[in-house]
Amino acid sequence: MKKHIFYEESGQFKVAEIVQQNDTTYLVNTQHGKRAKIKTNHVFLTFEGDAEAFLSRAQAESADIDIDLLWEAVGQLPEFSAHMAAQEYFGTEASTIAEAAILIALYAAPVYFYKKGKAVFKAAPEDTLKQALAALERKKEQEATIQQWVEALMNGQLPAEIAAEVKTILHMPDKQTLAYKAVSKAATQQKTSIFHLLDSVGAVPSLADYFMDGFLLNQFPKGTAWPAHPEPQLPVLERADRAVQAFSIDDLETNEIDDAISLLTLPNGHRQIGVHIAVPSLAIEAGSVMEQGIFARQSTVYYPGGKITMLPPDWINAFSLDAGDYRPAMSLYAEVDDQWQIVNIHSNIEYVYIDANLRIQEIAADFQPQQPRQPEEAFAHQHAMNWLYDFALARQQARGKYDPARPPQYDYGIEFDEHKQVRISVRERGSPIDTLVSEIMILANTSWARMLSEAELPGLFRVQPTGKVRMSTQSEPHVGLGLQHYAWFTSPLRRAVDYINQKQLISLLQPDTPSRFEPKDNMLFAALRDFESTYGAYNEFQRHMEAYWSLIYIQQQELREVNALLVRDDLVRIEGMPLTGRVTGLPIDVLPKSRLRLNITGTDLVQVSVGLSYLNVLMPE
Repeated sequence: MKKHIFYEESGQFKVAEIVQQNDTTYLVNTQHGKRAKIKTNHVFLTFEGDAEAFLSRAQAESADIDIDLLWEAVGQLPEFSAHMAAQEYFGTEASTIAEAAILIALYAAPVYFYKKGKAVFKAAPEDTLKQALAALERKKEQEATIQQWVEALMNGQLPAEIAAEVKTILHMPDKQTLAYKAVSKAATQQKTSIFHLLDSVGAVPSLADYFMDGFLLNQFPKGTAWPAHPEPQLPVLERADRAVQAFSIDDLETNEIDDAISLLTLPNGHRQIGVHIAVPSLAIEAGSVMEQGIFARQSTVYYPGGKITMLPPDWINAFSLDAGDYRPAMSLYAEVDDQWQIVNIHSNIEYVYIDANLRIQEIAADFQPQQPRQPEEAFAHQHAMNWLYDFALARQQARGKYDPARPPQYDYGIEFDEHKQVRISVRERGSPIDTLVSEIMILANTSWARMLSEAELPGLFRVQPTGKVRMSTQSEPHVGLGLQHYAWFTSPLRRAVDYINQKQLISLLQPDTPSRFEPKDNMLFAALRDFESTYGAYNEFQRHMEAYWSLIYIQQQELREVNALLVRDDLVRIEGMPLTGRVTGLPIDVLPKSRLRLNITGTDLVQVSVGLSYLNVLMPE
């Protein structure tokens, strides 16, 4: 009669006919008729008779074995073999088939029995077994719950437990949670994405909210509300001359008024420009809750229809340069002669009277300094702004940056009317107001950056010795602006960099105040890295939301064709809105900076993209 082996291979028990045997291997014919070598240490039993019947009976008897009873039978033994277990369970006359059945059962119950060697086992301790069985029961219940949720999702229903975790499932999933496992399994079965599955059951909010949720989870995981913080305490400072009547120039929606300007005629006929910057830094102590909040947020976040401020509202209200009163400010005064040359500069920390908060939308139409100038002012401080505009042009020329033939660039504002219709406003960069404000702020930023550099105090400088603009803790030239020193100081209510630089500058203007950071301070390097990464993420979110609302605008206006500027390759910038896209069908001989007429082939709000196809090249304006 032919002899057979009972062996284990890849976790399965099998039988085979012995062809040849040596000390280490068996040469066998498997159940599938193939010739194979089986290592001796994988073989548990040899037997004679019908191999198929043997395996079938062993499997059947194994299924009838009471695992709890088997555990009790061998539980007192330090270790035991399959043969011993068969004798304890079936009796001393246990057959080879019974031993095989026991082996199958032992291997199938690793929670009950620990494998110690070939056919040698140890029963799990009672306490350990109870814990393991409880864990198995929990897992069984969890799998049942997952399946129940999967069936609900497949039927278009949204279980409440999944609804509570939708934001994290969509944006920051923990793949070990039951909710995620259920959603992932249902999406796989429906051959769709998790986003589209949840959208189909009504779990995804409006896309604007969806994008906002993702941004907040990544950048503000603890929420946007400020923790408990001290009330702002205004500093004790001297007042500036009452003749200094400062005014700010901002958009209508701006309530963090960081900067203001003044202009005074001196007895010698020269003009005195004043640049006045809010100074929350005076009231914020190093390492305080307020400073920790600034370093955590890094900047105010802007997006269409809203913003998340860097400082809490009570601190903004306390230090914003609102009109009608004296406000604490860091002031730079520059004396300018008749040839537009700066003959003297000095800085103070003081209270300055803010006479007006001018709003760009309200004065832009009347501020046309290139046109003949009238003796009467159309708005407060118009004459001062006319002179400051002339000074700004002279500064641009002195820096080698005056270029009246430069192609226009635009900034866009996105607003919503009472009917939730998107409105896109356009403002040309380099407009008279833009030129005036930017040049005056550059004057302050470069002057104060030079002060820090000459005092060998570190700060967060904007440098461009070559290549791209970058941040540095040491001053270097900024060739793009034509300046030897440059840093941001003029937005301390809105940017952590400006707060840090202002804090450093205060130590020079108030000698009894220590600097916040010393040279090679590791915290300053960390602040630089944190600002660059966080500020970049904020700007990317703003661009993303502006592009999304531009697509909504296209849909609402039912636009079919648009004009665009070819940036490079097939990338175009659509005119009249903050939106870029890729164009198909573009002839290879079309040059960059060409204006194109394009057909809109579709919009994808989820991916925030627009389909564009080439129509023709437009004549230059």
